[in-house]
Amino acid sequence: MTSSTVRRTASGSAGTSTTGRSARATRPGYRCAECGWTTAKWAGRCGECQAWGSVTEDAGPGGGAPRTSVVAPTRNPARPIAEIDVEASRARPTGVDELDRVLGGGLVPGAVVLLAGEPGVGKSTLLLDVASRVARGTEGPAAGGGPAGRRVLYVTGEESAGQVRLRAERIGALDPGLLLAAETDLGTVLGHIEHVAPDLLVLDSVQTIASAAVEGTAGGVSQVREVAAALIAAAKERDLPVVLVGHVTKDGSVAGPRTLEHLVDVVCQFEGDRHSRLRLLRATKNRFGPTDEVGCFDLSESGIVGLADPSGLFVSHERHHVPGTCVTVTLEGRRPLATEIQALVAPSMLANPRRTTSGVDASRLAMVLAVLQRRVGARLADQDVYVSTVGGARVVEPSADLALALATASSRENVALPRGLVALGEVGLAGELRPVTGVLRRLSEAARLGFARAVVPAGSIEPGTAPAGIELLEVADLAEAVRATGVAGDRRT
Repeated sequence: MTSSTVRRTASGSAGTSTTGRSARATRPGYRCAECGWTTAKWAGRCGECQAWGSVTEDAGPGGGAPRTSVVAPTRNPARPIAEIDVEASRARPTGVDELDRVLGGGLVPGAVVLLAGEPGVGKSTLLLDVASRVARGTEGPAAGGGPAGRRVLYVTGEESAGQVRLRAERIGALDPGLLLAAETDLGTVLGHIEHVAPDLLVLDSVQTIASAAVEGTAGGVSQVREVAAALIAAAKERDLPVVLVGHVTKDGSVAGPRTLEHLVDVVCQFEGDRHSRLRLLRATKNRFGPTDEVGCFDLSESGIVGLADPSGLFVSHERHHVPGTCVTVTLEGRRPLATEIQALVAPSMLANPRRTTSGVDASRLAMVLAVLQRRVGARLADQDVYVSTVGGARVVEPSADLALALATASSRENVALPRGLVALGEVGLAGELRPVTGVLRRLSEAARLGFARAVVPAGSIEPGTAPAGIELLEVADLAEAVRATGVAGDRRT
């Protein structure tokens, strides 16, 4: 082999290597729209979050970041942190106290809030009421009035302008400062923002807006990303608070790409049963406040009203004291709520007795019934058991186990529990009672509502720290709790 042949061979191999590197560099990558997982080959199921159909081709050569030239910061140069003005970034009340409680004081200028909830839960009604209050200037402290003449832009993509106007008339939300636009094009929405220069933007909903510059239908992954990015950029540039309405999927999560939750500043969930007037607002993400606050609302035909003291909705006011009822205090975030649990035990004619629940976890009821029968001696194997909460409340935390057990035992023996009694505690499989968190907060709420006695696990609080006006009955196990309340004795065989 001559030297020229060697040079040609080396040149050819080098060219082949360069071509291979170029091919690898231009090979498309794939990214999961839900969690951002990347892969070199397409897959029908994400290898990280296990979502089906979420892996799409990533834009850009090989999924790599584009090169960006260096630009000198002339508009917003870096400054010492002590010189940053914070007054313009403080939260401004919306006029709805329960919403302000969840947001951490109100809406922050430039913040983007995503409000998600099932269809018909009352999202549009709540935001229409908030928009009218801001436009009317009644969002100041103690409803004394805020800055007058504020402009609010309400963009609806799901309903016609006439439908929104009828709802606003029904709930008393008509105000000259509230401007309404029915649009589904992103460019037109941005044009409305330029023309109106609002102090608040409400978009209902983000899944109905589409951009002509991006392929795909409204609500798709690429469209939702583009719409959210454009509105976030406009919010930050203008210090404009933006509230986006979002749909939820069957499992209750926000519809669309999961990255949308990471882009916005606040994510709120609006929950409620269709057959109940109670609505709960929770913050699952909040860059400006806590995420353990819960707002309570009462939804009716005339509008939506915040409930500063919702405990009365979950406690019945019967004149006759009947067996099978017991009150407990649950914690929704940091807010204590008194909830009444009702139980009905009746002889069964079926081979497999019924266990029916409403507002109570069926698996926890089954566990409590097993403990009652094995550790206390209550005969329940041939009895139908029906358990429900008052007012459509949902009780899912273990602190309600003791109240559930006492209500069932009371109905089984047909003996009413003492008046003014509240029960707190988790029931173990051995029949022992375990302390729960926030006992002092729960007992303070019970004392405020007029309860005189409380059954709690032994060692729940320090001696002498109980709220004034409430007597503690500290018990170690479920059998002792049943005897202390006078329902029945220990009849184990």
